[in-house]
Amino acid sequence: MYWLIEEEHQLEVLLNSGFKEAFIEVIPSNHNVHPAINSVSLVYIRPLQARKGYLLCVTHSETLSVLKTRVDTLISKFDVLYCRDKKETLHYYPLKTLIDINIPPNTYIQPLTRSHEILYYKNKDKQNINEVVPVVKHYEMCENYFEHQKQFINKNLTKYEQFFNNKVSVVFNAIEQSGLRIHVPRFEEYFHPVDGERVYSQYNLKTLTTRPSNKFKGVNYAALNKENGCRKSFIPTNDILYEIDISAYHPSLSCRLIDYNFPTSDIHNHLAKLYGVSYAKSKELTFKQLYGGVFKQYEYLEYFKKIKEYIHNMWLNFYNGEDIVCPISNFVFKKDNYENMNPQKLFNYLLQNLETSMNVRILWDIIKILRGKKTKLILYTYDSFLFDYCEDEKKVMEDVTNVFNKYKFNIKIKQGYDYDFR
Repeated sequence: MYWLIEEEHQLEVLLNSGFKEAFIEVIPSNHNVHPAINSVSLVYIRPLQARKGYLLCVTHSETLSVLKTRVDTLISKFDVLYCRDKKETLHYYPLKTLIDINIPPNTYIQPLTRSHEILYYKNKDKQNINEVVPVVKHYEMCENYFEHQKQFINKNLTKYEQFFNNKVSVVFNAIEQSGLRIHVPRFEEYFHPVDGERVYSQYNLKTLTTRPSNKFKGVNYAALNKENGCRKSFIPTNDILYEIDISAYHPSLSCRLIDYNFPTSDIHNHLAKLYGVSYAKSKELTFKQLYGGVFKQYEYLEYFKKIKEYIHNMWLNFYNGEDIVCPISNFVFKKDNYENMNPQKLFNYLLQNLETSMNVRILWDIIKILRGKKTKLILYTYDSFLFDYCEDEKKVMEDVTNVFNKYKFNIKIKQGYDYDFR
């Protein structure tokens, strides 16, 4: 059978093929549109038992089209669908059969054909650009994806790969789907023109440290300026925006690594007294030492003494070829995978992985609570969780707050009619 599937009788052959496992790549109509609101142009399916892949045409200028519902039926018949980005693919096909094979530290940079590069460059503002890129070039690109990724297919998943597939991809996909309502004139003043009153953030889960970044169309949603007024652009769909911040998050997490407990819940205030500085200066000093190394004048403090000892012992094990396994996620730092590693950087990476995996646990619990509710979780940024809150659902927010209590974190709450909270 020919690789291009554009008629019902061709699709019927695949439906009756009995193939159970395949690699899938979704080609949206426009790669610059967020997948939460994008449409499907083509779907590449490469059954593992087949000698070639097939391109299913939903809508493209060069081809006939098969009904999307029939394509959906075919895709749902597979027992396992391997993909390059499960979080993104879930926007188009929310299936439990998806398995992401492009997982840190072996992340794969997506190559484009020369035709894609030229057409994308010359048609930056063209709607549905992928519907005019030659279909044969889409096929060539997808075949290349499969050839580069097939080594990771059909192997036993590690504990981290299971965690990434079953939890990480799912929770960040759920947050992306919510979107954020905006005050359009104000948003366009600070960022870029928009069509409609809702924007969508996009998490990059395939980072070196495994800590997700969040950026879409040039807007860094993980680091919105707190001083210039841009946060006023984000407003609630329901009644108010409600933010929960975890207090002294990194010191709290590090305590779990070194088996240490501060004598008070207000860690920064406690350390401020020991340093003999202000509260704000205390936060700065603690952060610098966690991520830059313990200062000599504070080595005598038991907390920092234990931090330094933990880093030293972990580095010895890593340097001697022992794998460093992260708590919760079971991500493994292997010496052969990292160049120019040093003791402090290794500790930083491990702490960021612990932060992310702990947050995934928290997010998982919160998303279950919010299922079917008006209140939505619309943004997550490391130690901060932003909700679009319906005030009729007070019990819901009490349940959400109890999630943080369950994991024994102290929290601070802000609320207001925009994200500036001032």
